[in-house]
Amino acid sequence: MKLQGKVAVVTGGARGIGRAIGERYAAEGARVVVADLIGADCDATAAAIGHGAIGVAVDVTKQASIEALIAKTVKVAGGIDILVNNAGVFDMGPLLEITHEGYQKIFAVNVEGLLFTMQAAARQMIAQGRGGKIINFASQAGRRGEAFVAVYCASKATVISLTQSAGLELAKHKINVNGIAPGVVDTPMWDHVDSLFAKYENLPLGEKKKQVGLAVPYGRMGTPEDMTGMALFLASADSDYIVAQTYNVDGGNWMS
Repeated sequence: MKLQGKVAVVTGGARGIGRAIGERYAAEGARVVVADLIGADCDATAAAIGHGAIGVAVDVTKQASIEALIAKTVKVAGGIDILVNNAGVFDMGPLLEITHEGYQKIFAVNVEGLLFTMQAAARQMIAQGRGGKIINFASQAGRRGEAFVAVYCASKATVISLTQSAGLELAKHKINVNGIAPGVVDTPMWDHVDSLFAKYENLPLGEKKKQVGLAVPYGRMGTPEDMTGMALFLASADSDYIVAQTYNVDGGNWMS
């Protein structure tokens, strides 16, 4: 019960990696706030998780929605000890076809949403005076550029940089900011990714997903549950002396 008595907010928490983390945190004693775009999905996941979990609809591209998430968490659960910044979107296309609208959509969620959710949570943690843990989800895509994925890769590289800067600044408040960089993870989002690669690389549906899974040194794609061990470690007291790091959880795809 490494998180006994803690309150954890997980954005993008209704499905996939976010849901798996919420389930793991609850099993370790935390009260989980499932934050996602659609309120009914949040409520359904919170009910499935149990252990006092609550669902809160949030749009991380809107400051008022972020502030309402933090305010409701404090009102219902008494504070916030852990933030998992997991909400994210993906898109891709040829460099010569990138539009301002497509660029802004990705950065609005993956960068601005993450930054201002982190800021709001950090302000609350500082006011509480008991420290906290912030875990930002980057990606192996943030470690290198990739054809057709320029904007997404740039957004995740920015997450790694923000994690470093915030970690160094907030350490004096006993707030540990660290990140996780997953590799290829078998979630519904990857079915969307596969369909886009099929379009731009002229591949049959399912082929790109098969290729990337076989290319992982561990021998398979990751699962949402594969992310929960690192997420638990970074949320617990075991990581108190770790600051501003982003850990690869990718089956050996990237070494740093």
